[in-house]
Amino acid sequence: MTGDPTTYDIAVIGGGVNGSGIARDAAGRGARVLLLEAADLASGTSSASTKLIHGGLRYLEHYEFALVREALRERERLWSIAPHIIWPMRFVLPHVAGLRPRWLLRLGLFLYDHIGGRKKLAPTKSIDLRHHEAGKDLKPQFKNGFAYSDCWVDDARLVVLNARDAADRGADVRTRCRVERLVRKEDAWEITTTAGTFTARAVVNAAGPSVMNLLDRSEARSSGRIRLVRGSHIVVPRLFDHEFSYFFQLPDGRIFFAIPYEQDFTLVGTTDRDHEAGPDKVQASEEEIAYLCEGVNFYFQKPISPSDVIWTFSGVRPLFDDGSEKPEAATRGYRLDMTPEAEGAPMLSIFGGKITTYRHLAQEAVDLLTQRLSHLSAAHWTDTKALPGGDFPIDGAAKLVDEVGRLYPFLEHGWAARLVRSYGTLTAHILGDATSLADCGHHFGHGLTEREVRYLIEREWAQSAEDILWRRSKLGLHFTAEQTAELERFLA
Repeated sequence: MTGDPTTYDIAVIGGGVNGSGIARDAAGRGARVLLLEAADLASGTSSASTKLIHGGLRYLEHYEFALVREALRERERLWSIAPHIIWPMRFVLPHVAGLRPRWLLRLGLFLYDHIGGRKKLAPTKSIDLRHHEAGKDLKPQFKNGFAYSDCWVDDARLVVLNARDAADRGADVRTRCRVERLVRKEDAWEITTTAGTFTARAVVNAAGPSVMNLLDRSEARSSGRIRLVRGSHIVVPRLFDHEFSYFFQLPDGRIFFAIPYEQDFTLVGTTDRDHEAGPDKVQASEEEIAYLCEGVNFYFQKPISPSDVIWTFSGVRPLFDDGSEKPEAATRGYRLDMTPEAEGAPMLSIFGGKITTYRHLAQEAVDLLTQRLSHLSAAHWTDTKALPGGDFPIDGAAKLVDEVGRLYPFLEHGWAARLVRSYGTLTAHILGDATSLADCGHHFGHGLTEREVRYLIEREWAQSAEDILWRRSKLGLHFTAEQTAELERFLA
């Protein structure tokens, strides 16, 4: 560290996956980092994804080979540093007569298997859906298909764990802290927020859908432009009993996923719609819900309707505006735009990106900042250092669940599995010396105890029942209104 100790090296504005990833990387390189989030961590786009760490098979159709290669390379890197919240998932892609020909699907999957350095994930296989467990719930006209690999991620927890690691490395993380104005003062930025005024030598604008709005509140300008595209999802009672997921094509050329979700449900999505209402008004439209239900009914024997939908969620993707006619064709790549040195203290604005490439984006962003903050280390490190709780082998989650079960025999197996899939090796830190469920304090329901709640407050910036039930976990799908109210009273 150099200079005035009251001045941060870097202020990162935006507590989504890009912002928390940049904060983590920069803190690990010796920067004095301030991370500012207007609401809760992952309260926007970063908790509203399809929950996949994937290369983006459909991007090959748009000739985005470099993006797909980068994302595929990141899959196993991210899996290796966070095996508690990221794990392999097998996808089934049925062939549909009259849509993309079988040879084209096989060629795409061949590229998918080979251009990204796949080492541990299982390769693609041709399957006969008439004799495969993933075919039994589909309509009989779907006879052939392919099984390929990608990874699942708990997206909101990925954000929180990056922020937690940044804080453990010295970063100052502040939630519910809205930036109101930024002004250059010689070689630093003066940042006025709802929680006071801060000074930083550099600012990272990682505000996602609000990136242009933040630029408007500063003296900085950028040639970058974003296209807001809404992706909506529905959650319905479980549509199938196996652990395969589906990648489906539709007659209009679009695709969607159907994924096992939280034991009892199926996650279906996503849509691609241009979003005009602004980043604060994001919800699935009746048309989007009906569209996803129709997609399900095109493939599955058992039909569903909008009345079967238990929950919906939508996120606005701040895609770099490349002029694409259709929203689904807009690039999922990213652009990093830094103000010229002659203008004084730098502002680095992030346009676009996807959750799979967040770590690489963060690394590239901090590399750019080292050009203006010379005392920062140039060494890369985030590709090998585990996120909090992820310091165990990539195939070790089941073993860790068993160990937790032996240490805490009062836990139901499903509870132990949820804890490990959320906290990994930190599970024992949360439960401590407990020898019974009563030792964990009040039990709010579905394995959520007072010990876990207090950990989330003290270590993960949780303040409300929504923070805990819908971002730190998805227990909101299981909690009754009475249980939620009880948790809210406890937090009050």
